[in-house]
Amino acid sequence: MRAASYQGPRIVALREVPQPEPGPGEVLVRVRACGICGSDLHRYRGGGLGSGAVPGHEIAGEVAALGPGVRGWEPGTPVAIEPLVTCRACSLCTRGDYQLCRRRLLLGVGRDGGLAEYVAVPAYTLFSLPAGLPFPLGALAEPTAVAVHAVRLLDVQPGERVLVQGSGSIGLLTALATRAAGAHVVMTARYPHQAAAAERFGVTRVFPADEAGAKELAAYAAAEPFDAVIETVGGEADTLVQAPTLVRPGGRVCVVGIFFQPPRLNAFATVLNEVRLVGAATYGRAAGVADFARAIALVAAHRDLVSGLITHRFPLAEIARAYATADDKASHALKVTVEP
Repeated sequence: MRAASYQGPRIVALREVPQPEPGPGEVLVRVRACGICGSDLHRYRGGGLGSGAVPGHEIAGEVAALGPGVRGWEPGTPVAIEPLVTCRACSLCTRGDYQLCRRRLLLGVGRDGGLAEYVAVPAYTLFSLPAGLPFPLGALAEPTAVAVHAVRLLDVQPGERVLVQGSGSIGLLTALATRAAGAHVVMTARYPHQAAAAERFGVTRVFPADEAGAKELAAYAAAEPFDAVIETVGGEADTLVQAPTLVRPGGRVCVVGIFFQPPRLNAFATVLNEVRLVGAATYGRAAGVADFARAIALVAAHRDLVSGLITHRFPLAEIARAYATADDKASHALKVTVEP
């Protein structure tokens, strides 16, 4: 079968590899859609960071074959894949915090992912997709689950005022999850196409992510401080310098973005206002319900809105062009999806 492979900085190509066979407890999935996310681009820019795994962890497809011992799935069933492989036995896993399992692997990083024609995964990673939900929207379940998890960790309540820093795909889905929790949402956006998307998502206001916008946002928050801030930018941004200054005393800040280097933090404001700072790593389960299941329901309920996030679609044969488009801000890409 064909699968994507990092060949060097900003070089990704297809290679022929053996089609995987599902082992005990595993399912073979025919990949129908796989999104390219910010962490994929980070590895792309760095030449893969030494990993030989097939990339891609935003995966939807259909069951192709069952490994020994698997029950409850039928070939042809449309599924989304929760791309965490965990031990399922430690105290963290058994209480639902399997995203913190010390033996966890993320598909596309420590184990082959979904930018291929087929992928073999543990059966416990599969979630059924609602009938009629297009596979590219099914692949959005993964980034949506990240957003749902962050909102759950912050315990966002109806009527609260929440700032989402960043209007990339994760930021926009975080706004959706935050609004679904009944909160009022304000966002920051670096590019005009992101600001336009944020407005489509029904946020209260969008501030430019530049020096002038930061001053306007500070004045806005001085009059009415936010209950919580969700940081989705990461990279080399100074967002954690500003975030603790924008929340009320006793407010909360959740870090979702992945920073390439240890970021600067406004520790004085954090301490002075007793700001609670929490990180959000992927997704887990609470009260017996997986964040991933909630995410699929959220995508299905707002399918027309979230479909607008998918700005570019490519076949697997054009994997190099897909990555180049996702990496090019001039393309105005929000979410690039590959459809093998």
